[in-house]
Amino acid sequence: MTTYLVLGGTGKTGRRVADRLRAAGRTVRTASRTSGDVPFDLADPGTWAAALDGVAAVYVVEPNPYPGGDPDARGRVPRFVAAAGAAGVRRLVMLSAPGGSEPGTPLWDAERAVRDSGADWTILRPTWFSQNFSEAFFLRGVLSGRLSLPTGDGRTPFVDAVDIADVAVSALTGADRHAGQVYDLTGPRAIGFGEAADLIGRATGRDVRYADVTPEAFVEEQVAAGLPAHAARLLAGLLTIVRDGGAAAVADGVEKALGRPPRRFEDYVAETAAAGAWS
Repeated sequence: MTTYLVLGGTGKTGRRVADRLRAAGRTVRTASRTSGDVPFDLADPGTWAAALDGVAAVYVVEPNPYPGGDPDARGRVPRFVAAAGAAGVRRLVMLSAPGGSEPGTPLWDAERAVRDSGADWTILRPTWFSQNFSEAFFLRGVLSGRLSLPTGDGRTPFVDAVDIADVAVSALTGADRHAGQVYDLTGPRAIGFGEAADLIGRATGRDVRYADVTPEAFVEEQVAAGLPAHAARLLAGLLTIVRDGGAAAVADGVEKALGRPPRRFEDYVAETAAAGAWS
């Protein structure tokens, strides 16, 4: 029986990938530094062998995707991919991001390692996750009622982590048509953060307002809230790409991979509000 290793198995996408694999009756091994099925740390190659033992397919997550992140983390995914190949892994599905086609970036290095691994591979490049409003760095702003971001009138087609997980599972479980594919994953339409805040406010009955701020003010606010300065600057840089129109393109990767349209941001908001995530 095929064993599937899911890196980042407690994260936004990894958790959903593992849940779907288990629901389909597959043998799953989650790997994380804290609460996975096996202790695992990309920074510690001594933890890799046990995680890879008997594994045929791996969901790979690059935790350091952009320049300006942790400089010590660069090269870890390529080294892990090489170890996976030596351990007999036959299929790799990598969670990448926009920018994976830019030479010299950590994402480029990781994607190249996956492509050159000798395994069947699929690469996923999702845009901003809808779940960032309920499970990550936009949640604090939603709960406070003031979503302060340096995005101006920029828009992006938020993608649901459910769609990402569905594509990943389809690729992991042996659909040959996914081999050698790069899927750009987005929602069906680009929206601004002001509209996102309004949709969440109407669904929850909360007063949630978007405020455009400068990148410098955003960094200062994030650092005051406890985010490391280098991470705050990196996030500000990514958000200014949205402001400048560089993240507005709608892609058809979800439909190509699954034969169905991507989930709407409105659907995510309705389900998340009903689940009480913003209560």
